[in-house]
Amino acid sequence: MKLLLIEDEPSVAGIINKGLTENGHHITIAPDGDTGLDLVLKNRFDVIILDIMLPGMNGMQLCKTIRDNNIYTPILFLTALGTTENIVAGLNAGGDDYLVKPFKFAELEARIHSLARRKQLAVEQEDVLNVGPLNVNLTTKLIYNGETLINLTPTEFRLLEYFVRNRNKVLSRIEILEHVWGIDFNMGTNVVDVYINYLRKKIDTDPETKMIQTIIGMGYMLKV
Repeated sequence: MKLLLIEDEPSVAGIINKGLTENGHHITIAPDGDTGLDLVLKNRFDVIILDIMLPGMNGMQLCKTIRDNNIYTPILFLTALGTTENIVAGLNAGGDDYLVKPFKFAELEARIHSLARRKQLAVEQEDVLNVGPLNVNLTTKLIYNGETLINLTPTEFRLLEYFVRNRNKVLSRIEILEHVWGIDFNMGTNVVDVYINYLRKKIDTDPETKMIQTIIGMGYMLKV
């Protein structure tokens, strides 16, 4: 699994990193909340292990910020603050589980696997469309190209969703206008071509496997 550990104590981070790496996990370490947030926004992780007492943005603030960005990666709080009030606060901030220091490594491993299984079950129940390298989640509005998060505007997302639902089918400009912008939209505009260009720049990064193809005289097609 791909795990993010946000922990400011080098000795603790080193022990956890060593144990999880030996068990076959890929670990990324962030020493503070701000670095952790940057990694979360730019990468995709299976589980986030988060300390509460961090320099800069603390763990509670970071957890809430992650959820405010519509990122639902499971978060395991790992901290010495083990009072009921702290546990409740962590869960209310958006955390999924709570492990108090000191802990047994076997329990940490078990909780990570439990969170990963829970995430997988949730993903299977979501409306997710997979097309080539693209993973389009209609519930969370998140789009990934492999491991890379793609940021789309609402209009770009609607356009991509229409293409994905009609993959390998030629779509005319009028059909696209009607389904993405609405039937009353100005049919003489070149907005379709403009947004096709925007979308291509974001999802067609491999020059050898262009997905959005222009069908001369007919329209466009998402070919996969």
